[in-house]
Amino acid sequence: MDLGPNVTLLERDGRRFYLVGTAHISERSVREVRETIEKVRPDTVCIELCETRYQSLVDSDRWKKLDIFQLIKQGKVLFTLANLALSAYQRRLGEKLGVRPGAEQLEAVKVAEETGAQLILADRDIQATLKRTWRSLSFWNKVKVLGSLNAGFFGSGEEITEESLEKLKDRDTLTETMQAFAEELPQIQRPLIDERDQFLMSAVEDAPGDTVVAVVGAGHVPGMQRYLGKPIDRDALSVIPPPGPWGRVIKWTIPTLILLAFWWGYSQNQGQSFERMLLAWIIPNAVLAAVLTAAVLAKPLSIIVAALASPITSLNPTIGAGMVVGLVEAWLRKPTVADAEELPHLTGIKQSFKNPFVRVLIVAAAATLGSALGAWVGGFLVATYL
Repeated sequence: MDLGPNVTLLERDGRRFYLVGTAHISERSVREVRETIEKVRPDTVCIELCETRYQSLVDSDRWKKLDIFQLIKQGKVLFTLANLALSAYQRRLGEKLGVRPGAEQLEAVKVAEETGAQLILADRDIQATLKRTWRSLSFWNKVKVLGSLNAGFFGSGEEITEESLEKLKDRDTLTETMQAFAEELPQIQRPLIDERDQFLMSAVEDAPGDTVVAVVGAGHVPGMQRYLGKPIDRDALSVIPPPGPWGRVIKWTIPTLILLAFWWGYSQNQGQSFERMLLAWIIPNAVLAAVLTAAVLAKPLSIIVAALASPITSLNPTIGAGMVVGLVEAWLRKPTVADAEELPHLTGIKQSFKNPFVRVLIVAAAATLGSALGAWVGGFLVATYL
């Protein structure tokens, strides 16, 4: 059977698994998915989507359901910004090439229905993937990742053509790109790449029928081949690990040490050391939180709140300055359903900053980062008085 160059056939125990390696935004990938399913006539079609991502593709009204106050209270500001950044990047590519992001996955759904094949959502839940990846990063690596996402959200201006995009379907090139990213941040290799390869291959092998077509990103194909026939516990790979005990200890230890330092300063030299320590803590916390909040053009009241809240919230691990400032900014800007409906269509910095919904998220993130930096600087200055 003559299949496309991006189709890999795996065989085990008399069963056949056709892995269609795609570029997620490519008209050629859409055609190749249809042609493969129609030629193979599989019992089951597996797609690289979880229920959450599948619904995001088929439910055009999902953005209307976002409650910005709940996003801030639940600490999902950075997650939402990351999601918007990734979506904006794919959407920008799709607009240049005339292909909707995820079109090859939707085509697989359509052709599976036409041919009577059973459809399986084979990917791990996106929340588990992102949270397991995020938990693996240090604070500074998180800052580095957010910087990369900002570049994807606001655009680099690089012209991308159908020819250059299709080159990514060469598995050596794409694997090298992913490996380079993993080498820069080794912690993400396992949760973002290896675990998903394991999860996808296990789900494909567990799919019913003797002939299965799996539509996955080209970068997953080499890894999936390595895990063919190996026992994989998908439930274990879906668990979101809680913060480690050392993380919880440090989270409470640092504020405790700062408060003990204040007590020491107050009890020595008739309170003179206490005053200096207090200023050493308050000034960098207030200034850095206010400066970063102002840098993203927050409302004046939000900037003031950032300066007032940061020195206090940095001593309370249960609440962050970003939450307080974000709620104030949301109360002032009052994002509407119409603002949320614009989210799928934002492609650049000007549009994003004009959208009240996105602006609130950016302000909350900036306040969080400014407060964190202020706490590090303030803690160092306080320590110099001990």
